[in-house]
Amino acid sequence: MPEAIIVAAVRTPIGTARKGSLRDTTAFDLAHDVVGASAQRLATAGAELAEIDDVILGEGRYGGGVLARHAAITAGLTTVPGLAQNRHCAAGMAAVQSAAANIRAGMAELVIAGGVNSESTAPRARFRVGADEWIDPWVSPTHPDRPDAPAMDMSITVGWNTAVKAGISRDEMDAWAVRSHRNAIAAIDEGRFAAEVIPVTTPHGVFDTDEHPRRDTSVERLAGLKPLHPEIDGFSITAGNASGMNDGAAALAVAADATGLPALGYIRSWASVGVDPAFTGLAPIEAITKAVRRAGISLDELRLIEINEAFASVPLAAIRALDLNPEIVNYSGSGCSLGHPVAATGARMIVTLVHELRRRGGGFGVAALCAGGGMGSATVVEVPAG
Repeated sequence: MPEAIIVAAVRTPIGTARKGSLRDTTAFDLAHDVVGASAQRLATAGAELAEIDDVILGEGRYGGGVLARHAAITAGLTTVPGLAQNRHCAAGMAAVQSAAANIRAGMAELVIAGGVNSESTAPRARFRVGADEWIDPWVSPTHPDRPDAPAMDMSITVGWNTAVKAGISRDEMDAWAVRSHRNAIAAIDEGRFAAEVIPVTTPHGVFDTDEHPRRDTSVERLAGLKPLHPEIDGFSITAGNASGMNDGAAALAVAADATGLPALGYIRSWASVGVDPAFTGLAPIEAITKAVRRAGISLDELRLIEINEAFASVPLAAIRALDLNPEIVNYSGSGCSLGHPVAATGARMIVTLVHELRRRGGGFGVAALCAGGGMGSATVVEVPAG
C-alpha cells in the first residue's frame, strides 16, 4: 500500500470576519491563493503539475458550487477536476483524509486538499417561516433541533454541554483562552508561522499576519464578559472562551511516496466518529483514541496535539478524559485566539502541526476537532526526524 506523504502545507493568515482584512476577499480568492501556492511548492519540489489528480476542498457556506474546481482553473490546473467536501467544522480535515485515502488505495498519486471559509462574503438571506421563526438557507442545521441540543446555537450544544459534562468551570475556560492568545502571539512574534503562512493581496493591501489574537487579553478582562445565555443558571460560555468568526484557507499537497517527492511528513491514520449531538464537544476524545490506535502508537508517543477550541471547554475535556499533557496541546494557539474559519480549520491544524513538528525535529502528532451535529475527526501525522 502506498504511503501518503505531505509535500507542501500552506495557509492564509486568519482574518476576523466582517470587519477584518479579508472582509472583501471571497472564498474563491482564498481558494485560488492556497491551491496556487501549493502547486507552486509542488513545482519547486520537482513535481509535474500536469500529474495532479485532483483538488479537494472543504467548504460550508457557498451552496452547490465546487470551489475546488474553480480554484484549479484559476491556478492554471485546467485538466485537474475538483471535489467539494463538507463535514461541518471538520470539512477541511475530511478533504485531506480523502486525499490520503485515494493515494493509499492507489487511485491517485498527487492531490491538493484543504478547506476554505469566508464568513465575511458568504451568501446570507433569511426567510420568515412562522410568527417568530426564521430560516437561513445558506446555514443548514447540523442536526434535528432539540431543547438540550439547539441545532443553531453551538454555545449550548458544544460549549456549555461539554463544560457541564466534564465538570469544567468558567475560571478554567477563561484561563485556557488567555493561554491560547498568549501562545498565538508568541508564535507570531517568534516567526513560527513563517513557513506556513502565505500573504494574501486584498482590496485593503497585503495581509500576512493572523489578526484575531489579542495582546491585551487577560483573565481579568475575560471575567468581566457577560455569559451568552444569562437566563440559564450558571451558564459560563462567553465570547472570550469561545472561538471567533473568521475567514481563511489552508491546503496541503499530498502525494504517494513512490513519486519520490520530498516529504514534510506522513499521514499515518485518521478517524471520524459520531456521538449524540448534545455531546458534540466530547467527540474529539473518541476520534483521537481511534486514530491513535489505528496508527499503531500510544498517546504517550504524541509529541504535539491540536484540539480545536471551538470553545475552550473542548480541549479541556479531552485533556481531562485522556490524561494528556496540556503543555503539548495547542502550543501555538487555536480557535479562541487564532480563530475558527470553519471549513478551513481542520486543514489549518494539520498545516500548523506538521510545521511545528518539523521545527522540533520530528515525531508524531494528532489534530482533532468536533463538528456540528455530533461529529468528531482526528488525523495522525508523523514527521521524520532531522
